[in-house]
Amino acid sequence: MDVVASRWRARGTEIIAPRAATREQLARVHDSDYLRRISETTGRALALDQDTYTSPESHDIALLAAGAAVDAVERVMGGSHRSAMALVRPPGHHAERNRAMGFCLFNNVAVAAAHARAAGAARVAIVDYDVHHGNGTQHIFESDPNVLYISTHQYPYYPGTGSADEVGVGRGTGFTVNLPLEAGAVDDDYQLVFSSVVIPVLLQFEPDLVLVSAGFDAHEHDPLGGMRLSSAAFGAMTADLRGVAEECCRGRLVAVTEGGYDLHALAASMEAVLETLSTPALDRHAVRWAPTGIASERGQISADATRRALRANWTL
Repeated sequence: MDVVASRWRARGTEIIAPRAATREQLARVHDSDYLRRISETTGRALALDQDTYTSPESHDIALLAAGAAVDAVERVMGGSHRSAMALVRPPGHHAERNRAMGFCLFNNVAVAAAHARAAGAARVAIVDYDVHHGNGTQHIFESDPNVLYISTHQYPYYPGTGSADEVGVGRGTGFTVNLPLEAGAVDDDYQLVFSSVVIPVLLQFEPDLVLVSAGFDAHEHDPLGGMRLSSAAFGAMTADLRGVAEECCRGRLVAVTEGGYDLHALAASMEAVLETLSTPALDRHAVRWAPTGIASERGQISADATRRALRANWTL
């Protein structure tokens, strides 16, 4: 990430050091007892679960990651920037209100969404294209009709959540949109679920801000995922989302990094996203995906299942 940031700084892009998230900002989405327990890991190397560990600096770095997402939201909502990208580690979308998991301590994108709502955004949309389902983000907002959560993810896979029939609870029913994809999905599968479900739902929701959980571990070279996305696909997905933001909310879009564990694939995918955010906005109908020529029905199967689950909530 530092290498990518340095390249963009050399091109004249504004690169800003993050500030730590405050307890008030974190407490909008995390329990106070959980915040206390995580703060007590400062200076210690601990195992929080079978795959989530802390080093002595983890708590402070996690505060900066959440703070970077908040800062990006403030700049975009304040009008000084149309879009922004928070380049952060650790990732956040697995973190629950009261539990760290999946390498995540604080749910960065959830903190950002809650901050946007507190700053006056009536409706916030979160689109998560990490290879893993964002269980924490879903659970934090599953009863909230003002925060739309959409996820494309490998399924079945870690963390085990994210089936098409998980659509929210109570007043939030219909505002959780899961697009589970079988391992091996390619660019064309993602294009299909974006064009047939993701974009139509976003346009009907009419968000005041689009947040992107920008995980890059669905890349074909990532060691943790089983998908076959090209680097260009991450630019195309982001371009589709930027088109919605231009149409619905004056271009307001913030991307927050999640997973991505092959360094070359991570860098190339981040570059594709940053190129998309830095160029003049395209009409969403002008976004072009490069066809792969690989036959796959995974996208169609996913889209059909999600349409059935949400037939009472959206026109799809």
